[in-house]
Amino acid sequence: MVTGELKNKVDGLWEIFWTGGLTNPLDVIEQMTYLMFIRDLDDSDNVHMKESIMLGLPYKSIFEENVTIGDRKVPGNQLKWSVFHDFPAQKMYANMQENVFTFIKNLHGDKESAYAKYMGDAIFKIPTPALLTKVIDGIDGLNLEGDSKGDLYEYLLSKLESAGKNGQFRTPRHIIQMMVELVKPVPSDIICDPAMGSAGFLMAAQQYLRKNHKDLFLNAEQREHFNHEMFYGFDMDRTMLRIGAMNMLLHGVDDPNIEYKDSLSEMNTDKEKYSLILANPPFKGSLDYDGVSADLLKVAKTKKTELLFLVLFLRIMKIGGRAAVIVPDGVLFGSSRAHKAIRKELIENHKLDAVISMPSGVFKPYAGVSTAILLFTKTGAGGTDKVWFYDMKADGRTLDDKRQEIEENDIPDIIERFKNLDKEIDRKRTDKSFMVPKQDIVDNSYDLSINKYKEIEYVPVEYPPTSEIMANIRELEMEIGKEMDELERLLEL
Repeated sequence: MVTGELKNKVDGLWEIFWTGGLTNPLDVIEQMTYLMFIRDLDDSDNVHMKESIMLGLPYKSIFEENVTIGDRKVPGNQLKWSVFHDFPAQKMYANMQENVFTFIKNLHGDKESAYAKYMGDAIFKIPTPALLTKVIDGIDGLNLEGDSKGDLYEYLLSKLESAGKNGQFRTPRHIIQMMVELVKPVPSDIICDPAMGSAGFLMAAQQYLRKNHKDLFLNAEQREHFNHEMFYGFDMDRTMLRIGAMNMLLHGVDDPNIEYKDSLSEMNTDKEKYSLILANPPFKGSLDYDGVSADLLKVAKTKKTELLFLVLFLRIMKIGGRAAVIVPDGVLFGSSRAHKAIRKELIENHKLDAVISMPSGVFKPYAGVSTAILLFTKTGAGGTDKVWFYDMKADGRTLDDKRQEIEENDIPDIIERFKNLDKEIDRKRTDKSFMVPKQDIVDNSYDLSINKYKEIEYVPVEYPPTSEIMANIRELEMEIGKEMDELERLLEL
């Protein structure tokens, strides 16, 4: 959550960039990301060193005594934020241009890694030493503990004129964390987000694994899998790819499989590869058939991306794979042939586990669209018996553009109830959550909107007799008459 204080500091930084001559919002976000990455690299190196000491493992700092940059040797401490941020303006600027920025571009030794591929065309665009000094001072003033960095990106993206258009808006961090808690990643998983953006889902998944599987890094095979084969993310925005690659590297994932790829096109040939899908795919309306993989159109001939992505998820998941994905409400009740086909596919040929209906303000200030979370398992042989529905009314934030924290929050309840689905069987449909038998859904043309099954409990209201109401009205009229008479008397004085 971006607090008022942090928001004001970011707004101040934004103003510094604009008055300093950097006016393209995307350029501002990129340059801020690079600088925050450089700062965090220093902090992260210190943390990893302490962790290695605690575990009794050898550790080699990335800021070793001498770092090779091109054909030069540069003292490693000059590349540390905590050192160079105190340099005079001209020296700091020259050091950033000649040393630090080149250092981060070539930080990953493997030239085929995601980081190397997407940092290769990164450009340092801050035009003057004075502007760099102001920006670094401003970033020093940002407290980015815990989830604040993700919230900061959310706020920065809200400043883009294009934010929210074409489905390009960031999923709130607390919603991502809830979805990860529901699917419970394990060390053997292969996790994919085919529309990754800034890699929020992948970040949350690796954090969950670190927290809940602390022995993961004591096993050499699991550690290798975690660093090289566990995380996959695709996007068509190179800025987001750079941000994602930087974030994953910074948080200890050495070589995530982050690629520039149109997931819905023929260039994506993945089939039955991933055991866990976490995604909030774009809801950008229509595509040309020519740009869509023929395999996807066989299941649902549609131009709507939200439907095509659901078909894609089923194709790229392994048998037994799980998915937690966000869809617009229209997917739940749309009456087109394609809408019904994909819902039928999920229910008849796989196992639809849950539908969590979210309030329309979750994605504000980007959009007011109503959305839901679908949780399902790929079986290829059916398995849907009962589907769990939850009617989320609050997510711990106000549902207006400000999205301020409040006490009302259904998320802990959602997680707890989903963990204990055996206790949900007997819940009435007047409750926040309940089970719906498969046959009821089939009988309703595979409609998955919660209002189709939720029962509203009407409480009768008793009113006094008409004679009593009329008497009260006449009494009020008399009182009003007396007051009017008194007012006229006062005006005559």
